Amino acid sequence: MSAGTPAEPRTVVFKAGCPECRGRFELTATALRLVIGASDRTTFYSFTCPDCAAAVRKPAGERIVELLTGGGVSTLRVHSTA
Repeated sequence: MSAGTPAEPRTVVFKAGCPECRGRFELTATALRLVIGASDRTTFYSFTCPDCAAAVRKPAGERIVELLTGGGVSTLRVHSTA
């Protein structure tokens, strides 16, 4: 009896859009970065547009943070010194 090959883990992809060129595409977790700050204004995700190479930064609410962290996106937590 053969145990077979273990199932390949599914690659998570995220749908995104570029405000510069209006391109729509899918990105893997490695193409995104998430920054969690002390407030809503300092919590965002970013990526480089694969179509026009623009640096894109978008706000990330609680649900977006949950989806991105659950999908394996690299996360940086920034704490206020005040």
